[in-house]
Amino acid sequence: MLPKQYRLKKKAAFVATYKVKNSTHKGGVTLFVGKKKSDEETLTRVGFVVSKKTHKRAVRRNRLKRLMRESYRLLLQENVLGKSQEYMSLIFVGGEKALDKDFKAMKQIIKNLIERVKC
Repeated sequence: MLPKQYRLKKKAAFVATYKVKNSTHKGGVTLFVGKKKSDEETLTRVGFVVSKKTHKRAVRRNRLKRLMRESYRLLLQENVLGKSQEYMSLIFVGGEKALDKDFKAMKQIIKNLIERVKC
C-alpha cells in the first residue's frame, strides 16, 4: 500500500490540482499534474480516482484503483518517477478503457504517463 504521507486526501487539494489544467492521457488513464513545488523538502502527493460513470460496480472501480496505486508504489520504490516529483500533486483518473487492463499493462501505462510529465 502507498504510504500515508504520499496520499492526496483533501477535496481542496483535488480541486486545486484540477484547476491547473495540466493533463495527459494514455490507455484509458488520465494524469492531472498540480503546481510546481517551491521547495524540495515537500513530498509529491498522489490521488487515484475512478468515477461511478466508469463502471457501476464498486468492485471493478476499486480493482482499477488498486492496480494504479500499486503500479505507482512500485515505480516509487524503483525511483523512476523523474520530473513528476517536481510537482505538488498528481491525480490518476481511471477510465472505461482501463478496466480490462492487467497489472503489467497498467504499470506500463502509469510509467508512460509519468515520463510524459513536462517540466
